[in-house]
Amino acid sequence: MEVFLVDGTYELFRHYYALPSARDQSGCEVAAVRGVLASVLGMIKGGATHIAVETDHVIESFRNGLWPSYKTGEGIDPDLLAQFQLLEDVLSTAGIVVWPMVEFEADDALAAAAMAAARDPRVERVIICTPASPPLSSCTADSWSEAARCGRPRSPSHPARSPSTFSDAASFRCLSTFNIQVTQGIRRKEGPSMTAKVLALKGRSM
Repeated sequence: MEVFLVDGTYELFRHYYALPSARDQSGCEVAAVRGVLASVLGMIKGGATHIAVETDHVIESFRNGLWPSYKTGEGIDPDLLAQFQLLEDVLSTAGIVVWPMVEFEADDALAAAAMAAARDPRVERVIICTPASPPLSSCTADSWSEAARCGRPRSPSHPARSPSTFSDAASFRCLSTFNIQVTQGIRRKEGPSMTAKVLALKGRSM
């Protein structure tokens, strides 16, 4: 069987900014929730039998205690933020497995669930439905699938794609958007080739 793990928080953001506004009878914005629900139901209609949706029940996590500048809910549109709980309720009512994260993040749940499913001999493939790399950095198995849209694993030779080296590679390549502490000394233009050489000296292939 195949296990589909959906980044619910990303999907909520994506549909919020992609769909026209829609409000229920009480005036609450619901378009994004409708979009995510339709997407998940479409997966089931397409043959998916094992689906779990991981969500950020709150934006903050334990990482905020480690890094003061780590992401918070500040600046999120109230109409979007109000749909976080609604999404979890609607999906649960529809019979979809939902894992709301409080202390941890949806990214952590994606990685943990992927590793747990991969250990089950009944599971042929784990498909992580997300465009982001951070959750996949926690999936440290040599064989993995970033199947978000295509269902095909990345080439093992693709720079900075080995899950166990993502954090190191992101640090060297100054990918500060992932809130990873940046290592000084490697210029951005030197990119993947220099990063690969440095990690090779550590005995870690990319």
